[in-house]
Amino acid sequence: MENKILLVEDDRSISEMVKNHLEKEGFLVQVAFDGQEAVNKFLKESFDLIVLDLMLPKLNGMEFMRLIREKSLIPIIIMSAKDSDVDKAIALGMGADDYISKPFSLIELLARIKASIRRANIYSKPENNQRKNIIDVGDLKVDLDNFSVTKKGEVLKLTSKEFEILKLFITNPKRVFTKEQIYNLAWNESYFGEESVINVHIQRLRKKIEDYPSSPKYIKTLWGIGYKLGEV
Repeated sequence: MENKILLVEDDRSISEMVKNHLEKEGFLVQVAFDGQEAVNKFLKESFDLIVLDLMLPKLNGMEFMRLIREKSLIPIIIMSAKDSDVDKAIALGMGADDYISKPFSLIELLARIKASIRRANIYSKPENNQRKNIIDVGDLKVDLDNFSVTKKGEVLKLTSKEFEILKLFITNPKRVFTKEQIYNLAWNESYFGEESVINVHIQRLRKKIEDYPSSPKYIKTLWGIGYKLGEV
């Protein structure tokens, strides 16, 4: 089945270029030129991924993403000329799954889209057998087959990357992971110093699983080295 993408970009030349390239690769692409139009299309149709510019008329990209994250965990890739570490950290903190800066390579954008959809499909795949692969860590119950996490009986809404990061720690309880190792294993991509990406995802994950994110017990920081599972 063809994957359907919502492309939200007010620059019509960029929008047309990206749309044409993705359609040649077999994707179905719906285009929106402002944030409000994007919201309307998202509410009317189902999509597998959103490619989102931040500087949009009517409703900016950050506000659009906030509205989407109240309803869905659909993968969102930011495609923006705002390329500072602060901009990236804010966007990732609000729920973006990935961030690519303009100007960008269409080949790289395509690779990131395919990787995000692949991870989302794995994360949402229903259990197809009766095997239960559940790990209990403190108050957390992590179901590796159903890609779900509960804390004291409450289901936590983790993104696919957050789940993959948590899975790294709980399946390797004594291992210390550097940021490069976390990126290589959770993203399945080469690491190019994406420290802000790792930092933001760890912060988001801690807010969801920790009782006190500023004093974490599940994901411990080893300063200058990396992270490891706490002794809980």
